[in-house]
Amino acid sequence: MAEAEVLYSDIKFTRARGNTDVATPSTDETTYSEVKISKTQRPAELPGSKQPAASNRRSGVTSERVALLVLSVLLAAAVTALGVTQILSQTEPCKVKQTSKPPPVRDEACPRCEDGWEPHGGKCYFFSSVTLTWNQSRRQCRSMRGDLVVINNREEQRFLVSRLRGKMDKPEDRFWIGLTDSKNESEWLWVDDTRLNPSLTFWRHYEPDDWKEPNPDGEDCVRMGVEYLKSWSDGSCKSPHKSVCEKPEKA
Repeated sequence: MAEAEVLYSDIKFTRARGNTDVATPSTDETTYSEVKISKTQRPAELPGSKQPAASNRRSGVTSERVALLVLSVLLAAAVTALGVTQILSQTEPCKVKQTSKPPPVRDEACPRCEDGWEPHGGKCYFFSSVTLTWNQSRRQCRSMRGDLVVINNREEQRFLVSRLRGKMDKPEDRFWIGLTDSKNESEWLWVDDTRLNPSLTFWRHYEPDDWKEPNPDGEDCVRMGVEYLKSWSDGSCKSPHKSVCEKPEKA
């Protein structure tokens, strides 16, 4: 409750001179009377006067809430935009940069091969460490949208030999490739149905020999080692070996 204000007022009282029973002063005496006025309500604010502190506090709190709401909306929009960008980066194919001279240059920031596959010469290679028969190995490659490797040139053969050295668990390890004469004896075909170029072969010495002692069906599938560049040998398609798969790089 507001404290009462105290006002002072000068009030003069004049005593009649005819009364002789009481001594009176020779001059009029001045006495003071104290008048208390209690405020019951706040006076109206004059124009231009300052707003009450409580109103200022309420205004400040409201402004803070509005600012916080705006920041929350902006933060939610940023998070949503980031999530959309990540989804698009995972689903959209990498684009090819167009240059003034052909061929167009591919964006190197985009992965050329899937995880577990290695890029080389426009292809992706998968080196399987699981030992399977030739047919099983081919099914494994095809399940990953590839096939057993088709070797087209000396440079590719050299690349495979260098990479397979690090994939061997023992010196006698061999790796199936996509070459076979299982349809017609001595008619070597790649898995893409192209004929083996006689001038581009990497047979080991005395290979292929179609040795039938381990298996009466002979040796109709080709595996490769890593001893030398010429490391191909025919073997029984039912023997378990590791394998090499390939497929084109991502467009």
